[in-house]
Amino acid sequence: MTGFRRRALLASVAAAALAACSPASEPGAGRTSTTQPSTGDPIEDITVQRHRYTYGDDPSQWGELFLPESPASRTSQGVVVVIHGGYWRAQYGAELGEPLARDLAAHGMAAWNLEYRRAGNGGGWPETFQDVLAGIDRLRGLAGQHGLDLANVVALGHSAGGHLAVWAAGRSRLAGFGPAPEQDGLGSGPDAVRLAGVVSQSGVLNLTEAEKLNLSDGAVANLLGGPSSDFPDRYRAADPMNALPLDVPVYAVHAVDDTTVPLAMSTSYTDAAQAGHQPAHLVMVPGDHFSLIDPGAAAYARCRGLLQGLLR
Repeated sequence: MTGFRRRALLASVAAAALAACSPASEPGAGRTSTTQPSTGDPIEDITVQRHRYTYGDDPSQWGELFLPESPASRTSQGVVVVIHGGYWRAQYGAELGEPLARDLAAHGMAAWNLEYRRAGNGGGWPETFQDVLAGIDRLRGLAGQHGLDLANVVALGHSAGGHLAVWAAGRSRLAGFGPAPEQDGLGSGPDAVRLAGVVSQSGVLNLTEAEKLNLSDGAVANLLGGPSSDFPDRYRAADPMNALPLDVPVYAVHAVDDTTVPLAMSTSYTDAAQAGHQPAHLVMVPGDHFSLIDPGAAAYARCRGLLQGLLR
């Protein structure tokens, strides 16, 4: 990523963080953005609609729906659920996904930028996982008002968000991991919104290996409340590897210069998924870990193209 694009990305994240501190709209209410000051980029200058909704009582249980401004482009459209990363820790929030959600809307797609409880602010096991599913399911209550096609909902997840996105795509298989009471809210009921595909951006897709590698100073144990030796059921239910094979397409996109999430997190998943009816695809892109969430980078543009293909 060039220095200029990196500074622009950090500036947009800071601005989004301030916006995220404003009170959430009441359910059914929304707010519409105004055209940004001219940046010289025709996409950045496009006005999009931006509506904020809650899906629970906790301050972190909310999402923002970004919509193309043109009513004609919003007729029965699919949705991209944007799930941010940050190794599931509280200091990283939905401001990381806001530039992507806005870019997707500027390119004619509806985008649901999802916030959730993380380790350190009420999240962990099972709350983080419950929130991701409840946040996706919140789209059912928004579909009629905004013309959303719930049969065509896909997810874009970066880093830890890639883990959560791929994990959510396998929610129907969670019942096979046992009836533990702490798994309440992690199933796939009749009102569940099913993901039709996932684009993982350097996702942490193999929790067993991530724990062995002690990624980000014990981030997996921090998420799940302790080591796998103490909580084997949690690890089994939380690891996307254990939900294979999936029956929806998964693109595991990984940046060639990523030093934050090892390539093995994507390759081990895609290798294991080859035996299924719907094998996962490994896609290598230029750049580093953060190029994937830079709207001006080729790595992110490839992800956007994959999403457009999934939503056709």
